[in-house]
Amino acid sequence: MNTGLKILSEEQLEHFAREGYLIVKDLFTSDDLTSIEQTFEEISHTKVPGYFEPDLEGATDDPLKRYPRVMHPHRFNETAKRYMLHKPVMDVLADLYGEEAYAAQSMFYYKPPGSRGQALHQDNFYLQVEPGNCIAAWTAVDAANEENGGLLVVPKTSDYALVCPELADSNESFTTHFVKPPKEEKAIPAIMDKGDVLFFNGNLIHGSYRNKTKDQFRRAFICHYANSSATHISTHYRPLFREDGTAVDLEANPDGGPCGIEFDMAYPH
Repeated sequence: MNTGLKILSEEQLEHFAREGYLIVKDLFTSDDLTSIEQTFEEISHTKVPGYFEPDLEGATDDPLKRYPRVMHPHRFNETAKRYMLHKPVMDVLADLYGEEAYAAQSMFYYKPPGSRGQALHQDNFYLQVEPGNCIAAWTAVDAANEENGGLLVVPKTSDYALVCPELADSNESFTTHFVKPPKEEKAIPAIMDKGDVLFFNGNLIHGSYRNKTKDQFRRAFICHYANSSATHISTHYRPLFREDGTAVDLEANPDGGPCGIEFDMAYPH
């Protein structure tokens, strides 16, 4: 739990408040990153019904069939849960929220060569944290850039209202939703080194590029959090967890949904 000492500088806090996102370095050691890599390498050769269901034969033109994202690995893997509650990350979140953070979701993206990106979207459309907002902590397990499918962010959209998404281009995005940025703002690449953590507000419009490389994965460990003063969250993200691992159960927000519906699993809303 945060001791009351600020981890972030005033300049960093101001950047997050103004731009809606912040990249922080050195929150994970090389041993931490190796542990995460080894854990998800092992998971990649298995099936976990409801959480990770790859085509282990790889008999498809879509690399995401062999390497889909792992949903909620903290629910079946202790290493994933430990790093979802990683103290350096939780301390930064406490600074950004001005109060304790609760962990709501974990994910791991393999993003193999040739795979589609994810269309621009807003996370709190799905998590529905109220009052307050979700914050993502997006950890680059591999360096992320425009070539290998790194993240795109639209600065200054953290105060932009949640909007009803349009249908995304299935040739470029593996999820169906697309949120059009306001005319005055443009999406920019979030260039990240291995081990960097990108924090961003749940209303910030963001997405990712297609992985255009032939031989580079763009792995990422991504977790979402809620402020401890929140009372409601979408039922898909319950229970939440305090830093010490104890469960917290907020009221279910009936307006939520899964974090992006994949095209071959799409259902009407």
